[in-house]
Amino acid sequence: QVQLVESGGGSVQAGGSLTLSCLASGSALNDIRIAWFRQAPGKEREGVATLYIGSGSTVYADSVKGRFTISRPNRAMSELQMNGLKPEDTATYYCAASRRYSYPTSALRDENYDIWGQGTQVTVSA
Repeated sequence: QVQLVESGGGSVQAGGSLTLSCLASGSALNDIRIAWFRQAPGKEREGVATLYIGSGSTVYADSVKGRFTISRPNRAMSELQMNGLKPEDTATYYCAASRRYSYPTSALRDENYDIWGQGTQVTVSA
């Protein structure tokens, strides 16, 4: 059973940066793909980014392209570097994992992930 724990959230001013971390524990961590999602109050959960371990290829939501960078420093960790933060980035950020393959066109759909962290809050003030 894989468990995920996020950290690194906080409050920043617009234009600032934060790095979120997702620590995975359990077995066969090389087999899981980790993605980041976010949910703002009153809005649907949105896929933000994911990374394919084998190829190193990444998928980003249009809203964060060029500002956010996902990485997998080791098999137990995923990081989301967030630069140029905007007030509309304010949300609870979740990491999620799956052992199933998803094509890049569907890699940011939450129904493709069955393991979720508890979330970390990011607040960006204008």
